[in-house]
Amino acid sequence: MEIPILYEDEYVVVINKPFGVITHPDGHSQAETISDWFGKKYPQSVNVGEPMQLVSGETIMRPGIVHRLDAETTGVLILAKTDVVHAFLKHTFQEHQIKKTYLAFVYGILKEDKGIIDYLIGRSRKDFRLRSAQRKAKGTLRDAITRWEKIANTKEHSFVRIMPETGRTHQIRVHFKAIHHPIVCDKLYAPKHPCDLGLSHLGLHAYRIILPLPSGKEVAVIAPPPEDFMKAVNFFPGATL
Repeated sequence: MEIPILYEDEYVVVINKPFGVITHPDGHSQAETISDWFGKKYPQSVNVGEPMQLVSGETIMRPGIVHRLDAETTGVLILAKTDVVHAFLKHTFQEHQIKKTYLAFVYGILKEDKGIIDYLIGRSRKDFRLRSAQRKAKGTLRDAITRWEKIANTKEHSFVRIMPETGRTHQIRVHFKAIHHPIVCDKLYAPKHPCDLGLSHLGLHAYRIILPLPSGKEVAVIAPPPEDFMKAVNFFPGATL
């Protein structure tokens, strides 16, 4: 599996995750994951990270994994090379010191130029695969904050820059569905919408991340969007990343 490396030093490897690749094993798919790739490429780091217990009771290792992206989401992903760095990055995520910026296409025209979505997120009562920002969501309802800015719009879509302040599962997808502007080509959260703008997969890309390192240095890494994503940007005259 060819994974583009965007930045690397003695602490971390930062990659541009392709569409369709799972961040770590989930007990269902047999396909190679990012953590599998990392463990093979950096065997000295194969035991870095925290194990995860699946619903089946099986325990899996997740080499290097500090955070994750959905399989359908492309873009920047950080992998830790040592246990010390893993613990450091986990803490910085918990303290919201790592800044993430996503780009997305959503259905409909956002009326405001910017906004904040702060709905609690729980599990869907209808489908175990989904999360929900509805009042009747089941399980523990977790705080979630998503800031956004509209870059441009057409008559049918908006192109947005998104800065999540928390990292809940499916957070961006759930929050934009909750305000009736789901992500373009989201087969889970907008299955009845057409997959348009020339896209064949989810119109959500993790574009930039700013992370502090144990050395005190701060690094900003940008992940170039996929080719079809960039072609979709052309539907929005004057739009810039």
